[in-house]
Amino acid sequence: MVVPKGSIYSSTALATRQREVKDVADKHVVYITENGNGAYVFCSEEVFDRELQAAREEARYEAEMRCVLREARRQLDEGEYTSDVASFKQQMLAKRGIHG
Repeated sequence: MVVPKGSIYSSTALATRQREVKDVADKHVVYITENGNGAYVFCSEEVFDRELQAAREEARYEAEMRCVLREARRQLDEGEYTSDVASFKQQMLAKRGIHG
């Protein structure tokens, strides 16, 4: 059975097609609707853990990007930049303690 990620089932399907819903929930998040409106999400613990880990990684990445962009803005505002690529390379190597 090929099932698209983020499958949608009605709440009635939980009773009438329980095995199918569970099989999909073993691999992906399943959205359960009531009266045509989103109501619940259903998934296995493994999928839940995977989704939480992905959310954590995304949040960490976004936080790191905010820090990098904030620092870049500060450096630009304070004139701490160069348009000379060779000079930039030397500055980065020096910051890392690499002589080259």
